[in-house]
Amino acid sequence: RAPTFVDHAPLRSRVAAPRRQAARLAASRRRPDRSSTSSRDSREMFAVSSTAGLRAPTSARPARAARASARRSAVVARAGASEPRRAESRRESLAKGAALAAFAAMVQTTNVGAALADRLPEETDVKLLCDSACEAALVDAETVTTPSGLKYKDIKVGDGVQPEPGFQVVVDYIAKNEQGFIFDNSLEKGKPNDVRVTGDPTSANVIPGLDEGILTMKSGGIRRLYIPGDLAFPKGLASAPGRPRISPFSPVVFDVKLIYIPGME
Repeated sequence: RAPTFVDHAPLRSRVAAPRRQAARLAASRRRPDRSSTSSRDSREMFAVSSTAGLRAPTSARPARAARASARRSAVVARAGASEPRRAESRRESLAKGAALAAFAAMVQTTNVGAALADRLPEETDVKLLCDSACEAALVDAETVTTPSGLKYKDIKVGDGVQPEPGFQVVVDYIAKNEQGFIFDNSLEKGKPNDVRVTGDPTSANVIPGLDEGILTMKSGGIRRLYIPGDLAFPKGLASAPGRPRISPFSPVVFDVKLIYIPGME
């Protein structure tokens, strides 16, 4: 018979294929993974580069220490230079305090009467109803005391009529406190006052002592009234520029001139 030839190539390829796959698997296990290696290398490089900026080079460290030492020396020098200025400012403050204390002591020792005289006008500087000659004559003038406690001296006795209760009278007056300082003056105002006299302390339009003193005058007369506290200002008067304070129920003095009585003259 003729010989028969069999092709064994497909069989050999089927047997060799698993062997090649096993060899490739083993080789892949022996080779390192390039992607993981590159990522690890990049992380290490980033860490090195990020920390490199935080660490000063070895050669720059002595220079930085020298600069820090120089700054500390400058701070100490400035602190030492400011000490004399602080001491000088403390001396100036003490000197100013001593000057203020001396001024306060001088003010406290100033005569109160002289201070009031500087603040309030003198009687000679204002218009008056009784001048210096009149004051001298009043020393020997008779003092009249009424049952209510009112006292008065006539500077000039009028020659006109005497007012009756309920009538309106026109008067000029100068009011003083018990120390003699003027707190009201109609002459300085340039206009006399219209006053209705009643003779009744409960319905008087002015203080009771002034109402009572005018009722016994005659027109044209001038009188000094020494009004006790219970016939004066029960609520007092507040101080004002050029005017002293009047305490409640404090005695006052009025110089009064009865000019005329409308309806009776």
